[in-house]
Amino acid sequence: MILLNPKKYGRPYPDERSREIMTKTIAFLENKGLKKIKKDYHEKVWNYDFVEFLRKEKIFATLMTPKGYGAEDSRWDTYRNCEFAEITSFFGLTYWYTFQVSMLGLGPIFLGENEAVKHRAAQRLEEGYVFGFGLSEKEHGADIYSTDMMLTPKGDGTYVARGDKYYIGNGNEAALVSTFAKMSDTGDYVWFVVDSKHEKFECVQNVVNESNYVAEYALHDYPITDRDILSKGQRAWDDMLNTINICKFNLGWGSIGLCTHAFYEAIDHAAHRYVYGQYVTDFPHVKKLFTDAYCRLVAMKLFSERASDYMRMASQADRRYLLYNPMVKMKVTTQGEEVINLLWDVIAAKGFEKDPFFEIATHEIRMLPKLEGTVHVNMALVVKFMENYFFHPKGFAKVPRRDDASNDDGLFNQGPTKGLGKIQFHDYRIAYQSVSLPNVEVFKGQIAAFTEFLIQATPDKNQSRDIDYLLAMGEIFTLVAYGQLILESKEFLNVEDDLIDEIFDVMVRDFSKYALQVFSKPSSTSKQKDLCMKMIKSPIPDEDKFDRIWKNHVYPLKGQYTINP
Repeated sequence: MILLNPKKYGRPYPDERSREIMTKTIAFLENKGLKKIKKDYHEKVWNYDFVEFLRKEKIFATLMTPKGYGAEDSRWDTYRNCEFAEITSFFGLTYWYTFQVSMLGLGPIFLGENEAVKHRAAQRLEEGYVFGFGLSEKEHGADIYSTDMMLTPKGDGTYVARGDKYYIGNGNEAALVSTFAKMSDTGDYVWFVVDSKHEKFECVQNVVNESNYVAEYALHDYPITDRDILSKGQRAWDDMLNTINICKFNLGWGSIGLCTHAFYEAIDHAAHRYVYGQYVTDFPHVKKLFTDAYCRLVAMKLFSERASDYMRMASQADRRYLLYNPMVKMKVTTQGEEVINLLWDVIAAKGFEKDPFFEIATHEIRMLPKLEGTVHVNMALVVKFMENYFFHPKGFAKVPRRDDASNDDGLFNQGPTKGLGKIQFHDYRIAYQSVSLPNVEVFKGQIAAFTEFLIQATPDKNQSRDIDYLLAMGEIFTLVAYGQLILESKEFLNVEDDLIDEIFDVMVRDFSKYALQVFSKPSSTSKQKDLCMKMIKSPIPDEDKFDRIWKNHVYPLKGQYTINP
C-alpha cells in the first residue's frame, strides 16, 4: 500500500528501534484522538503533551543525533526522518512543526566547527528538549543577506549579541536557538547558540494565531563566548544554506501526510452521502476528482521517496540532490494544495465544519509552500540546473533504494554552496525509456518539443532576466524531472502500469497548461509560440483503465481509515 494508513502500519525497517519510534508515535496521536486534537487546534494550544511524549521516549535524540554523538541507535537517517515527518503531519502540522524546526536548529550545530556545542546539543536531545533556528528577521523576510542581528566583540575575548529575529519556531521553549548574525566589526556572517530561558533572551510574542509557536525574539546584550560560536565567515553562510538543504526537505512530507488523512476522510464522507438518488461517489465528475487527487497524491509520494535516495547519496561528487530537494519543497507542496482543492470540490461545505480533520488540512496545506521563502525562490534555484539536465548528462552508477540503517554523513559535508550551474545529472531519458505506456509516450513527445524549444527558440537576455517568464519555463522543467523520479520509483515500489499511466494522464494535462502559459507571455516570439503549440497535447483516453483505477485503487480506500474519536 503506497499511502500511509496508521491503522494498518507495517512499513519495514532494518532495526527495531526505528519501527518502535513510528508505532509509538502513531499510538500516542491516535490515543489523543480527533476531539482533543481539534480542541487544541481551535484553542491554539502548544503541544506540550506531545513534547513530553517525545522526551519520555527519547525520540528526537534517536532521530536527530548524528552517529558518534549519542546512543548507539542514534543517527541522522533521511529515510526514517521522512517517515516521521509524514506520520506527524498526518495528524496536523502542530506535531510536524516541532520536529521540523528542531531539526533546523540542529543543522548549524552539527554542520559547524564547534565540537563542544555538538556534544552539548546531543545532551539536550537526550534530555528531551526542542530546538530553534534563528534566521529570518521582520524587516528583511527572505532577504537573508541583510541580517541586522549583530555580534559585537567586547575586547576581552567575549561578545554581546544584540538584535531581533522573527518567525522562529519553538522560540518559546528551545534549549538552544541557533542564531544567524553578522560580526559588528568585520561584517562577517556568524552562527552562535542562545538559550530561550536566559534573562537576556526576550520571547516577544507568537507572531501567528496558531498552535505552533512562531516566535519573535530579541537579544539584549546577550553574553556570548567562543564556546557558543558555531562558525564564522563563508563557512557560516554555507552552513546556513546547507541546513536548509537538509531540513526543508520535510516540507513535502508534511504535505503528503496532511493530504493522505484528508483523502481518507473525504472519500468516507462522499461514499456515504446519498443525494439525487445515488451516492456521491457514483457521479462521474466525482470519480474524476477523486482519481485525479489520488494520482497527484501518489505521485507526490513516489517522487519524494526517490528524492530521499538522492539525498542519502549526497556527496561533493554527487550533488544531484540539489535539484530534487527544492522540488520536494516546491513542487510537492504545491501539488498538495491541488489535492486538497480537488477533495474540497467534492465535499464542499463539509470542508468548513469544525469537527472533521479536513478543516485542519484546508488551513495548514497553504502554509507549506510558503515556509521556504516562496515558491519563486525555489524555482529560481531550479532553473539553474536546466541546461545541464537536458544537454550535458554525465554517467553515474545507479542509485539504489536507500532504506538502510546508516548515518547520512554526506549531508554534513556538503561543502561550499556555489557552482550550482556546473552540477551534472544522469540522462533523464534512461527512466523514460524504461516504460512504454500510452500517456508516458505522449509525455515523451512533449519533452521532445520542449527541448526543441530550448534549442531553436532559446529565451533571449530580456526573457532570461524576467522572473515571471522563467517561472513558467521552470514549471515545465520540473515536470520532466518529476516524471523521471516517479518512473524510477516504479521499480522499487512495484507500482502497476495502470496507475503510472493515469498519473501521466494528469501530467500531460499539466504540461499543456504550462506550455500555454509560456505561449501567453507578452514577450514570447512567434517562433516560441509555434513551438509551445507543439507541447500542447491531450492525454489518451481509456475508460476501462480509468474504471480499473477507480475500482482497484481509489474507491477501496473507503472505510480503510478513521482516526480515533
